Parts: sequence; structure tokens; C-alpha cells
Amino acid sequence: MKILLLEDEFDFAQSVSEYLTALGYEVDIASDGIVACDLIANNFYHLFMLDIKVPNVNGFEVIKYIKSLNIQTPIMITTSLTDIDDMAIGYELGCNEYLKKPFELAELKFRVTELMRKYYNVDDKNTIVLHQGFSYNVIKKTLFKGASVVDLSAKETELVGYLSEHANRYVSITELRDVVWDGKEIEEADIRMHVLKIRNKTTKDFISSKRRVGYKIDAKNI
Repeated sequence: MKILLLEDEFDFAQSVSEYLTALGYEVDIASDGIVACDLIANNFYHLFMLDIKVPNVNGFEVIKYIKSLNIQTPIMITTSLTDIDDMAIGYELGCNEYLKKPFELAELKFRVTELMRKYYNVDDKNTIVLHQGFSYNVIKKTLFKGASVVDLSAKETELVGYLSEHANRYVSITELRDVVWDGKEIEEADIRMHVLKIRNKTTKDFISSKRRVGYKIDAKNI
């Protein structure tokens, strides 16, 4: 799962990034708000970790930009600002968590884990708990039925992984082409064939579909 870290203190950003990477997350670092906005416009992230006092465009303005794009990704503010008015601004703009600097890395792990559990049904073993007894491990990139591995091809695994990480919402054909097939002009019938093969290896309604909307995998509440 992918995190954007907006932090202008180089050593601190590297330390946090290395820690999160060791936990299994993919991390992009932005040292100022303009770079962060460019990354947000061109990438999908599962979590935004934003400092407020950064060059060019501050973290509050970055939150406004996120909201202007109607992005629902959770936002964690990490800042040394302790004034209650600053905290109020952050929450009013739509942040989901507020972590004051300095903080222990163990506390960061707890906060990140909790947000991932809440928004993506990911437990502390980096597993997305799906419906019908299935689960998807985002680190191992493996689908399980109970304790048994479901044998999927590489592309089937990518498709299941993307739908699992965006569980409980329909993902459009266009989005699947752009992300799972790297923008290739694959026919919709080919995508349907991959879905059919996955259903044959799981259940007929493991992946649900809605005409002209897309495909969805449901997650179970943890």
C-alpha cells in the first residue's frame, strides 16, 4: 500500500520513510507542497502524511487541493504545531488523524495501522479481510481462502490486489486499464475473461460487476 509523505526535514523524512518501508509500505516523499500536489494529481495513495510548515504551499493548502479533487484517501497531519486553532483548522479541512512531533515510530505504526484497518480493512498482518472467507495479503501479494493459497496468474493477482485494496467500491474499466494494464488498450472482453477465470478459482460472486460501472470485491468488517 502506498503512502505520500510531505516533509521538508530531509533526515526526518528518510527515517520515517525507511521505517514505513520496513513495515511493507511503499513511500513517496515530497519536500514541499507543490511537489506533493503534482504527485497527488498523478498517483493513487492509500494515505497522506502531511507536515504543515513546508515550503511554497503549506500542508493546509495541500489538504484543500486533495479535497478539490474529491479524493477520499485518509489524511494524517504530522506537525510540531500544537495550537488548538491549528488542530481545529486541520480537522475542519478534513484530516483524519493528528500526530504531534516529536513522536515515537512505534506510535506512528499504531496510527497508520489503525487508519489502514479503518479505511481499507487491513489488519496488523497487512491482510485485507474479504468476504466469503477470503483474504489478500498486500505484502505477499497472495489471495487466501482460509489458510489455503488461491493459485492465480500474475495478472489475476494484480487484478485481485487492486480490487482488494479498493474494496467495497466499483472500479471502472478505465481505471483497471490505466493501473492494472498500465494504460494499454486492452479490450473490455479481455478484462471480463480475467474476472471469469478468477471467479472459477474462487466463487461466482467473489468479484461482483455492474454494467457500465465496473467491478468490485467486498471486504468484511474486521
